[in-house]
Amino acid sequence: MKAIATYCSVLLTMPWFAYNTFAQKTVKDSTTKTYKNIVRYNVTGALLFGIGKYIVVGYERMLSPRTSVSVNLGSAALPKVLAIETDSFQTRRESDRTGINASIDYRFYLEKENKFNAPHGLYIGPYYSYNRFEDDQQWMRHNSAGSNEILSSSTFDIHTFGFELGYQLLLWRRFTLDMVMVGPGLGFYKYKASFTGNVNLSVANKEQLYEALKQRITQRFPGMNFVFSDKNFDADGVIKTSDVGYRYIIHIGFCF
Repeated sequence: MKAIATYCSVLLTMPWFAYNTFAQKTVKDSTTKTYKNIVRYNVTGALLFGIGKYIVVGYERMLSPRTSVSVNLGSAALPKVLAIETDSFQTRRESDRTGINASIDYRFYLEKENKFNAPHGLYIGPYYSYNRFEDDQQWMRHNSAGSNEILSSSTFDIHTFGFELGYQLLLWRRFTLDMVMVGPGLGFYKYKASFTGNVNLSVANKEQLYEALKQRITQRFPGMNFVFSDKNFDADGVIKTSDVGYRYIIHIGFCF
């Protein structure tokens, strides 16, 4: 949690730092050529979830002098979990972590608030994002009869609809620093788990495993401790809920 708090504080200060550092170095002449395409890389997800497991790239296209559409797509996976132990179960090793991230937003660059040509400047607009994380985890079960392994397989789907406020800096004519600074939304969450192996599990055993899986997701995904705080798995091993979602992203890009 301390690392997450430190990371978030760095992200919150980056827009101010970037603006004060680079704003005076950008081209202010409104007659400067405007590029209509931007390719970008999601820095935030890579830092939060792991550079090797979160590779999301995007493309923004200007549709008019003040509007654009942006799409992002790539692989995503939750970071490795710390060891979890219950009365009867203990994590062994993760077999696989995969996933996908996809999103789209429509941007309105505010003419009255911007002295630069778009895509440089302040923008607002709606967005939709989808995340799916798949994860396999081995557990060691200990009881009076001995020990055996259980494999849990889980999927975590998130659909978020919202509205964002952001600012994009154009640096040295070609490079961009895009910051989605405020992005409240409504998120729809589905977390599903199943077990294989010697799965002759008692009700108490299943409850322990389900609680351990909740710990795993809240440990690895900021904010999920709030979303799942009073939620439990149903008889089919599923949690479905909706709650407030949020979007804060920093991209680095190149325009052409």
